[in-house]
Amino acid sequence: MPIEGARVRPLKDAPENPGGRYVLYWMQSSQRADFNPALEYALEAANQRNLPLLVAFGLTDDYPEANARHYAFMLEGLADVRRRLTARGISFVLRRGTPDAIALTLSQDAALVVCDAGYLRVPRLWRRQLAEGLDRRFIRVEGDVVAPIAQVSNKHEYAARTIRPRIQRVMEDYIAPLEPGPVARPEDLGLVSDFDLSDIPAILKALRLDHGCPPVRRFQGGEGEARARLAKFVEQALGDYGAARGKPEAEAVSYLSPYLHFGQISPVEIALAVRQSQAGAPESRATYLEELIIRRELAINHVWWSPDYDRYEGLPAWARATLEAAAGDPRPHLYDYEAFDAAATHDPYWNAAMTEMKVTGYMHNRLRMYWGKKILQWSATPQEAFGTVLALNNRYLLDGRDANSYANVGWIFGLHDRPWPPQPVFGTVRSMGPNTFKSFDAEAYVRQVRRLAAAES
Repeated sequence: MPIEGARVRPLKDAPENPGGRYVLYWMQSSQRADFNPALEYALEAANQRNLPLLVAFGLTDDYPEANARHYAFMLEGLADVRRRLTARGISFVLRRGTPDAIALTLSQDAALVVCDAGYLRVPRLWRRQLAEGLDRRFIRVEGDVVAPIAQVSNKHEYAARTIRPRIQRVMEDYIAPLEPGPVARPEDLGLVSDFDLSDIPAILKALRLDHGCPPVRRFQGGEGEARARLAKFVEQALGDYGAARGKPEAEAVSYLSPYLHFGQISPVEIALAVRQSQAGAPESRATYLEELIIRRELAINHVWWSPDYDRYEGLPAWARATLEAAAGDPRPHLYDYEAFDAAATHDPYWNAAMTEMKVTGYMHNRLRMYWGKKILQWSATPQEAFGTVLALNNRYLLDGRDANSYANVGWIFGLHDRPWPPQPVFGTVRSMGPNTFKSFDAEAYVRQVRRLAAAES
């Protein structure tokens, strides 16, 4: 099936290089070899020109807030990509440096250049800089959303209720299988990578990274691992998802957010698997698809249209006003960043959630809400709380530094929400308290975190 035209956008409308040795797919956000529209578009372009396809990835040491935990997971995924591309007869090269500069160098021998889509500030800058430096055709293919963002909205959406009908109007056009295309010129181009992906510890050691946040055992990167988790979720947990998703101790979630963050699985592939399942009630499937498509793409809309998505100033004006009006309210407890980082509060359930995140790179979404709301309640100012929540989120979570993650952090402070009855400290921003623990077994969750921490150690 051809790639939907709305996914394709020229970033540099220039002539092709008639002497090009290959078509270049600069892979950055869609880190997978299958169900990848950018890859399949580039492969079709290569086949039409009777050229081989080169897939290149630029590995930078200094991506903001990235650390050894994030890079280990990403490199495991890239090792999987290399194996799968090699099996298809497609060349893959991993180079060290600023990704747009790597792509620019490799473009010198390319007929044209294809890239995937990035929605955050730095990936967007890379694409702009490459477009400015290129003298040949450069095309972006959007494959990490169900509905291309320009098809959905041309503005910052207020809430899920405003974007939902916009997505629902178009999404059926994009939930379709994507079969891998043939490789007309399976050719080894003889390009050498800067790193050997069979030795990830050696790569990590060579990179100038924050090594204070180590890799985890709980999650292994790669599209094969992502599909195994998807299959397990559909078979074992999807049927009861609507009722069990809010119970952290039940482990009734898909655990796919780290894989979506690194582009190791397509949201369309997930949506198809969920739709095709006959497990449980239709409400469970609908609930999961609401989160996968509507909520996730609301978050992508947020980072695309809000330049301050990672700053306190990017919160809604009403939320900042009410939080600042309540800034002088007495706090029931007061902690600084170091106490939060050490999971050293008076609350054993909050401490367990912080420990799960810090030790395993993941936290159940229900606990994320409680965790963040309590940081807001126990910090000296809302501005300090925002900085603490974002820093901890981005450092420890494998799915941190993500559009979904930035929107989740913003929600704690009123983003994509409405005013509620006033409370001390929160003003009219939604609060969370002891009632949070009435819907699940909090003591079982604490025991679960102890087991997970013991497995990591």
